[in-house]
Amino acid sequence: MLERNVLRLAAGSAAVGVALAATVAGLAGPWDGGQRTAERDRAAARAATGGAHHGRGAGPGPSVGRAPAPAPSAPAVLTPLAAPARVQDAPAPALAGALDPLFRDPGLGAPRTAAVVDVATGRRLYGHGVAAPMPPASTIKIATTAAALSALGPDHRLTTTVVASRDARTVTLVGGGDPTLDESRLKALAAATAKALRARGAAPTALTYDTSLYTGPVRHRIGVNDNIAPVTALMTRSARLDDSTSGPAPRAGDPAGETARAFAELLAARGVTVSPAPRPGRAPHRPLRLAATHSAPLSTLVERTLTHSDNDLAEALARATARATRHPAGFDGAGRAVRAQLRGLGVPLDGAVIRDGSGLDRRNRLSARLLTALLARAADPAHPELRPVLTGLPVGGFSGTLEDRYTDGSPAAGLIRAKTGTLTGVNALAGTAVTHDGRLLAFAFLASNTPSPYEAQPALDALATALTAARPRP
Repeated sequence: MLERNVLRLAAGSAAVGVALAATVAGLAGPWDGGQRTAERDRAAARAATGGAHHGRGAGPGPSVGRAPAPAPSAPAVLTPLAAPARVQDAPAPALAGALDPLFRDPGLGAPRTAAVVDVATGRRLYGHGVAAPMPPASTIKIATTAAALSALGPDHRLTTTVVASRDARTVTLVGGGDPTLDESRLKALAAATAKALRARGAAPTALTYDTSLYTGPVRHRIGVNDNIAPVTALMTRSARLDDSTSGPAPRAGDPAGETARAFAELLAARGVTVSPAPRPGRAPHRPLRLAATHSAPLSTLVERTLTHSDNDLAEALARATARATRHPAGFDGAGRAVRAQLRGLGVPLDGAVIRDGSGLDRRNRLSARLLTALLARAADPAHPELRPVLTGLPVGGFSGTLEDRYTDGSPAAGLIRAKTGTLTGVNALAGTAVTHDGRLLAFAFLASNTPSPYEAQPALDALATALTAARPRP
């Protein structure tokens, strides 16, 4: 069975590649020679022999200079086709015949909405309540990541810095909003800082840490919860207290303070001792820059956010979008910033309400039409910067939050790539499907007041699976 699924994944991946090539063709941006950007960067990190240090799952390590230049992209192989200017509403009767009985499944609760669009033509093939604002749960991360990519570009990196006062007596660790900062990068940052201090003959007496990049509440309105850390500009490994890298986990109550204390210990191990313990503080005006560490490129962060439904990264990307567009970097400002970027992308807002970047806030509202429009826009050759929205989607039966779905010989394994969404009474699925004849469809199914995820998820998966067998007429 595993071999059959692997063969299906290979065939599905080839079909996705052919469908995207036929639809958007110019995929040179975040796809280089057929590799996802995350895969490319990991390969580059393993092969690095000098310059910036690459930690596991991280971008370049400490440096005093500029962020590393992006890797060059491969040239386009095919001539890009023109994308449709707007979605055309022309339902396909054959598709309705396949989906309508599945859409009536009581496991989907009520209300429920759906939209299916042919990515190549822009034709809407199926729809129910397409413009109705619905709780999106984690499918809102499609909007969060698209907004971040449009505002910052796929090569942007989140940077944590170390600066000093002009007399170098006070050193400040400045949070850059990077929840992927890990122990290895923090250790290398301390080493680079100690080296820079020795070069100046400096003997600092105080260490402070600056989290002023973000504004507003640190806690998400759901309160203390294993699904999300306190939202602060300085943390290590998303404040996880165990060895996990994704999913729920116990979190530190003061991620910034703990990161600063760990940094102080690393400095002490290199002969730089400061006392008393690190304390909160703002970076000085016109500081001396000592060292910096950079995250992986935004394209890689987006892929991780979507594949693993990373709530901490989603909130960080929403705040990065706010900073880039001169909005306050808090929950409210980030929501306004994301909404403004979506408007700039020309997608239908349909009464969208964006209260956070992760989808944990039950007040969020997005329509099925908005989600499918974003997915189609991510395949548009006019927007190559958005391609990681597609490449980051979990693959049915193989990766991320869909690893354990579309299994046991499902005909859709490897053919469905979709973002999941789950809250109590809310279940959603939005992504792409490759049809029987190799066409690429974008879909969004949103369900509320569902009796349980054990009933709703199979119903959503059945809808998506039906798309892979569809033969909608052009």
